Amino acid sequence: MLVTAAFSLLQYSSSANAAGEGKQVYIIPVKETVERGMAAFLERTTEEAAENGADHIIFEIDTPGGRVDAAGEIGEIFQGLDIPNTAFITSRAYSAGSYIALNAEQIYMKPQATMGASGVINSDGTAADKKAQSAWISAMVAAAESNGRDPLYARAMADSSVDLPKYGAAEGEFLTLGPTDAEEVGYAEGIVEDRTELLSELNLSDAKVIEEQPTLAENLARFLTDPIVIPILLSVASLGLIVELYSPGFGIPGIMGVLSLVLFFYGHIVAGLAGYEAIILLILGIGLVVAEFFLPGGIAGIAGIVAIVASLMLSSADMGHMAMSIGIALIVTIVVSIILFKVVGLERGFFRHIILNDATTSEKGYVSTANRLELIGMEGTTLTPLRPAGTADFDGKRLDVVTEGGFISANHPVKVVKTEGSRIVVREMKTDTHEEETK
Repeated sequence: MLVTAAFSLLQYSSSANAAGEGKQVYIIPVKETVERGMAAFLERTTEEAAENGADHIIFEIDTPGGRVDAAGEIGEIFQGLDIPNTAFITSRAYSAGSYIALNAEQIYMKPQATMGASGVINSDGTAADKKAQSAWISAMVAAAESNGRDPLYARAMADSSVDLPKYGAAEGEFLTLGPTDAEEVGYAEGIVEDRTELLSELNLSDAKVIEEQPTLAENLARFLTDPIVIPILLSVASLGLIVELYSPGFGIPGIMGVLSLVLFFYGHIVAGLAGYEAIILLILGIGLVVAEFFLPGGIAGIAGIVAIVASLMLSSADMGHMAMSIGIALIVTIVVSIILFKVVGLERGFFRHIILNDATTSEKGYVSTANRLELIGMEGTTLTPLRPAGTADFDGKRLDVVTEGGFISANHPVKVVKTEGSRIVVREMKTDTHEEETK
């Protein structure tokens, strides 16, 4: 009887252990677009799982794909795990998503789930060059081989030249596997309806389940580092700051511009893309651009622009995409600047403090020298020959005068006919007063 009791206790203990009692299972979502923010999230959560003694990690995958470089980082995270792990494809694992799933030790799929269609394309939707395609195909094959899967199907997912008509991927099309086909070719260990059934398949029904979710900061970082959002942020930043230069005071456009820059760098810092050196370069660049308004030469402005562009490049995982985003922002800036210059001019906003708009016109009472109109009509005698300039006496006053163009000898009567500032124009007077008057 004692033996029977001991045997029963052993059976109970084995059953409890088989069901995962006392174990911890971490559920980590891999959803939406694959980008660097997702990689940062997965790095944090897998580290937490390891630190807390997790016995198994389940990655619930539902993604249309995304950035190849981010997928590569996530693949390295998976390969570095010492904890048993499973990829659970709940809906779709396309492109970079299929690569992530292949890096997991096991794959389970829901009945309606699919994986594959992993051809690599550029950010503009065109096919990548042959070098990039070759590297991606090699990465897919390596991911499959690392977990004992036939690399043929991974290659077919990324290489349309592979002919697999049996699975709906004739030459010229990328392979996409449904759950039945995936199980048949060894790319899925099983088909399950939900997480509960999956835990049962893994003998972890009674395990403690811990669900990880992105923090608010991580969600914001993932949004802000999205390839579509980046050029929008940079365009709004440049647009806001340019409009602010034409606006009096500091208002909504300037706030929008500064906020866009802050959001750009915040997202990239949280995602692990930007460091403090990028922030320092940005602040230095802005300072130099502002200094350019007060310094001659243009060197400060050029250095400032270079520093700002360098800070943006340092914050990017893809130099090509960042260059394109900067180009878009530059075009927006140029177009808006031209429009504002034509419509508003340089009389408003910040420019009014550094550009001289006032003119010293006679209408405003400004004259270079006083016009001595009271001298017109005065008669005097030349003290020196006028060739055509010289000196004449007018009621005891010596004045510098000039003729209308001719020569007048000394001690000859003259008359002031015009004054232009300090210039006094005289005309020779005839000695016969009557002749002068009748003339």
